[in-house]
Amino acid sequence: MCYAYLRQMPESSSMSEQQRHILSYALAQGLEIHKEVVEYSNKNNLIEEREKFEAFLQSLEEGSTVIVDTMSTLSNRVEEMIKVINCMLRRGIELHIASTKTIMNRETSVVEIFPLLNDLREEQKAKSNHIGRPKGSRSVSKFDTYQPQIMTLLKEGMNVSAIARELGVSRSSLKDYIESRGLRDLVEGSWMEIPLQTEIAGEGNTLLVCPFEEERLAKKERMS
Repeated sequence: MCYAYLRQMPESSSMSEQQRHILSYALAQGLEIHKEVVEYSNKNNLIEEREKFEAFLQSLEEGSTVIVDTMSTLSNRVEEMIKVINCMLRRGIELHIASTKTIMNRETSVVEIFPLLNDLREEQKAKSNHIGRPKGSRSVSKFDTYQPQIMTLLKEGMNVSAIARELGVSRSSLKDYIESRGLRDLVEGSWMEIPLQTEIAGEGNTLLVCPFEEERLAKKERMS
């Protein structure tokens, strides 16, 4: 199974842009995308707070493929990215990063991964030193929390005026938000959002536990 993983978060490219980059990469590599998963977030949460992302990782079967636009889609913190990569490789998941045309699997050496992590560290350092919002980034909007609902209503064929009435918001503000985020392009594209499940069935999931999950379980045991 091949998954495209997109993540909405502040100071990142829009999901429609991520979608286009991933699709272009998949076509060039001869990969068929079976499912698309979208993670919604209006802030840059710690990985332990991203329960649906963790559930997605644990739902992946050995031999699955995950494609992301950039490494920071998974996490923009180096220490978290190490955990995610470790988790995927332990589970036999192949990770493709479209922007750098990088493929990671169990045969990938640490020497190959380290430069990418270093680039991620330098990218975050540059952002922390940057005054103002990075070029091309998106500011946080009050509509971000409504985005899943807005996309669902757009898919159902509702127009902007009807959605604005449904949400009790300004039509013009909502229209600007939909256009700035490219939501129509995302909805009208060839892919559909795959809802993330918060619960993963089966006891086999406990056999291969991600590193950050091990930390959470250890903390839970200490508190009990």
